[in-house]
Amino acid sequence: MRILTLLVLLFIGLNVHADTDTAPEVTITERSDTVVEEYRSHGKLYMIKITPKFGAPYYLIDERGDGKFARQDNLDSGLRVPQWIIKTF
Repeated sequence: MRILTLLVLLFIGLNVHADTDTAPEVTITERSDTVVEEYRSHGKLYMIKITPKFGAPYYLIDERGDGKFARQDNLDSGLRVPQWIIKTF
């Protein structure tokens, strides 16, 4: 029983450590007219969120990892999964 408890605690500890490694690094820069949030994973910039003082925020996203950023007005992918009810029990 003690060995099982130790293995469970070890597994939980490894998962907590793994989660902290995958968390994105966020750098927030406030300017007079905008707020810029840079998101990095393992030191590589992959997304920038720009929030102007007036207007809606928009995103610049590096989709392929080649350093070329494309603008998106929101993070919605546009994918709509059907949620039809076929039969209820």
